[in-house]
Amino acid sequence: MPITLTERAAKQIQQQLTKRGKGLALRIDIKESGCSGFTYIFDYVDEMKEEDQLFESHNARIVVKRDNLSYFDGSEIDFVKEGLNSTFKFNNPNVGNTCGCGESFSLKIPEESKENI
Repeated sequence: MPITLTERAAKQIQQQLTKRGKGLALRIDIKESGCSGFTYIFDYVDEMKEEDQLFESHNARIVVKRDNLSYFDGSEIDFVKEGLNSTFKFNNPNVGNTCGCGESFSLKIPEESKENI
């Protein structure tokens, strides 16, 4: 299944790349962190790598390493404003649990698959 963006997330990505003055897409990834195991990380992509998979939605692009596609499969990314804070919010069907503060999550993926992260 693809990874999709809401119109708000696409607009935010486009604005950030325009503000930056260059860039092809937003890279999404996960790393081990927090009390539940993982957290999302973001970076800009100026050029594609061989191991990258590109997704486009609402004229904005995101990039994910092919090895990590299963962690994001079927996800929708939104951009939300809550009070003074704004952030990308994931609706990720691969998340098993989240911690109480919402900063980290665990995956439904078997432990042996986590070695690729």
